[in-house]
Amino acid sequence: MAFKKLPRPPPLCRPPPPSTTANLLPPPPPPDTSLTTLPILSLTSSTSTTQSQLTDFINTHLKNNLTPNDLLSFLKNQLHHHPKFAHLDLHVFRHASTLDSFRHDHSTYEWMVRTLAITHRLDSLSPLLDFIVSNPCPCSDGIFSCSRTEPIFRFAINAYCNVGRFDDALQAFDKMRKLVDGKPSTAIYNIMIHSFVKYWKFEKGLEFYGRMIQDRVNPDVVTFNILINGYFRNSKFGLALEVFKEMRVKGCVPNVVTFNTLIKGFFREKKLKEGIGMAYEMIELGCSLSSVTCEILIDGLTKEGRVYEACDLILDFSRKGVLPKKFDYFGLIESLCDQRNEVNKARLIVDEIWEKGNAPSSITCTILIEGLRRVKNTEAAFKLMDKMLNYKDTIVPDSVTFNCLLGDMCSSGRSGEANNLRVLAYEKGVCVDEVSYSILVSGYSKEGKKEEGKVIVDEMLDKGFIPDIATYNRLMKGLGFG
Repeated sequence: MAFKKLPRPPPLCRPPPPSTTANLLPPPPPPDTSLTTLPILSLTSSTSTTQSQLTDFINTHLKNNLTPNDLLSFLKNQLHHHPKFAHLDLHVFRHASTLDSFRHDHSTYEWMVRTLAITHRLDSLSPLLDFIVSNPCPCSDGIFSCSRTEPIFRFAINAYCNVGRFDDALQAFDKMRKLVDGKPSTAIYNIMIHSFVKYWKFEKGLEFYGRMIQDRVNPDVVTFNILINGYFRNSKFGLALEVFKEMRVKGCVPNVVTFNTLIKGFFREKKLKEGIGMAYEMIELGCSLSSVTCEILIDGLTKEGRVYEACDLILDFSRKGVLPKKFDYFGLIESLCDQRNEVNKARLIVDEIWEKGNAPSSITCTILIEGLRRVKNTEAAFKLMDKMLNYKDTIVPDSVTFNCLLGDMCSSGRSGEANNLRVLAYEKGVCVDEVSYSILVSGYSKEGKKEEGKVIVDEMLDKGFIPDIATYNRLMKGLGFG
């Protein structure tokens, strides 16, 4: 989509100083004026009242011999959060520039550029940048330019790029080149190239990359990652690999983002073997796998129905000690548990990876416990729950799953073990509710253990889980009392 250039207003100039601050808010300009982008708010018939109030407000907080630090403090601490005058910050900035004894520096420039960008007043950015070009920071009065010039312009360029206003971004880039010493940083070229890729203007991104090389600015790993991603987004798989080769020839070491982009591209092209090979090359080069890397691999294999291959891959990573500690492989366990005859395999995978120091998440454990319950393997589910609660960093179970497991144990005549599990869970901070207690009372009742059941009922009474005497009598009668 082409974006129409906005008419560029003339640069802010320094008009004759006003006699008083009463001239702070100029009257609204006619529609055909060249300053249509400023002010940011058209004043109505209440202009004089607003002007008077703002003048009083400024006179209260600003001293006569204004310095950039004074103005910055006023903009940040008084005006920025004011419910009535916050939108007039650009007026105050412009007014300050008319004072004979005042000169903006990089601090006020940076605040105003960032404020306009963050509040999406991008139409006002261009004349402000023109003003900065015409009135450089006092730091630039010597041999070297102000070191804050590039960051100020970079923020503006990034704001334009985020909304696809590339003409404005390019103009801002050219303005910046007039002010900075030497070559711009690689980061600012990366912002432009990335935005072209993001908005599906990859050819423009390549052109800007060519400009980067022509300007003798060295690309970095981020630059190459953007280009690789751009080629993949445009289905130019071979050229993406060429960029990968080029970056290594130029001595630029690929990082985890590079490999993740390539692996994802391989899987998108159904080249699973090459994608897996790239992961192993990553390991050989000493680049650590990330959770994202593993997610790309596992998700890609499971979507192709190659769940067993995904299992072998994750176990191999675990045995090699390269599996990321925070990687949650619940998707793989879920795929196995969906197949009733593979639940045991899922349990073995969790056990082995856990033994290597990679504890599963609560979600993974919940999925596995539910799988074990479906195949009636209550003993394995109980052992897993017990292991979760006894782990040094307690893995808190889902309360519904916990209660369901208590029910399975009580149904199989193991109410005593279920109660012990309940006590352990409570000690570990698990929320044991009235449902848990009711399940245990029912279990003891079926086993004919009146006294054990009575202890549970009394505890329920102490915790306020029994609302009335009728409920208490019903529970006691179920146990065989009275």
